[in-house]
Amino acid sequence: MIRAAEPEVVVIGGGPAGATTATLLAQRGRSVRLCERERFPRYHVGESLIPETFWVLERLGILPQLRGGPFVEKHSVQFVSEQGRLSEPFYFADYKQHESSRTWQVARQDFDQLMLDNARQHGVDVREGVRVLDVLFEGDRAVGVKTLDESGVEEEVRCRVVVDAAGQSGLILDRLGLRQWDPVLKKAAVWTYFKGAARESGRDAGATLVMQTAGKVGWFWYIPLQNDVTSVGVVAPHDHLFKNRDTKDLEAIFQQEVARCPGVQPRIAEAERVAPYRAAKEYSYRSSKVAGDGWVLVGDAFGFLDPLYSSGILLALRSGALAADAISAGLESNDTSASALGCWGPEYVAGLERMRKLVCGFYDGLNFGRLVRNHGHAKPLITDILIGDIFKGDIDALWPLLDGAKEPTTA
Repeated sequence: MIRAAEPEVVVIGGGPAGATTATLLAQRGRSVRLCERERFPRYHVGESLIPETFWVLERLGILPQLRGGPFVEKHSVQFVSEQGRLSEPFYFADYKQHESSRTWQVARQDFDQLMLDNARQHGVDVREGVRVLDVLFEGDRAVGVKTLDESGVEEEVRCRVVVDAAGQSGLILDRLGLRQWDPVLKKAAVWTYFKGAARESGRDAGATLVMQTAGKVGWFWYIPLQNDVTSVGVVAPHDHLFKNRDTKDLEAIFQQEVARCPGVQPRIAEAERVAPYRAAKEYSYRSSKVAGDGWVLVGDAFGFLDPLYSSGILLALRSGALAADAISAGLESNDTSASALGCWGPEYVAGLERMRKLVCGFYDGLNFGRLVRNHGHAKPLITDILIGDIFKGDIDALWPLLDGAKEPTTA
């Protein structure tokens, strides 16, 4: 066992949450080691940014690369009914005239590589191919990590703060028994990628489409990416997708759901599938804590909500930025207690809960067209959530209006 040099902070995981936390700390002169078990680029799902990611991306200094990069611009979200009818688009710029209203659809292997390279350029000691075997504790305080590199060398790295950004397999979450599964959002997904799938022109070319299946049992995401590739996936209750079927074959399940979705059928009819089918099951959870003495959870290591509304990267970036600010202040004041490192938790969880309420509303039959017709003043509040501006109390005026805009589902 080798005793390694001691950084102030160790970040576990090099995805968007980990790279954000590490970069922002390094910008403030903190010594940070980031341990990523894989070597980038690597595949990851979750390709759609929403506008409020702009502000963290600006802090990270990577907007120039995004503006000049290959990524497809995204200006709106549009909903497609179970009959295949398009809703009125939610154009972000119609609500907020700012550069942030233009965002991007990103192939994650490219976006995550950009984020990790940016962390290196800001002085983060990035170690790829290094697996964190365990988080070291003295009593209730995290004091470091034990790592294993690709050559089989184990190291013990001591630090003042451990940031768990290891995604849904977060080490601290399960070690301390903090994972709380969502009692309502018991969903699953099957997805793949197509080349040559239909897409619109002009500012609609990069729109995210949310297309409902028959009976509103599930929905398809439709995300146009670079190189004429489109990410297409179906989300539905876990039992609907994976129980009481005559097959467990992912392709067969996917195609059966395509047959139930008039919105997606013509869009992929002439397209070529260019990737395997993949699945994720019952993935909605959150931790009961954002931090403890000497440790912090960010991104999916804290929790995952749902693919609807494409909030994943926003929550990764926002939690990473909030955590970095709290860690920096804690290191400066020599207070790395749970209360200091987790001071951002209540605000963050409140925003997450606002997004969850609109997600649950959709699954309960919320009809956006009816809501806007009945309550025209509510459209800005809906747009707030769709752009990710969820960390403010104004949105809470929306909730009493939802029940009157719901239609029955067969889910």
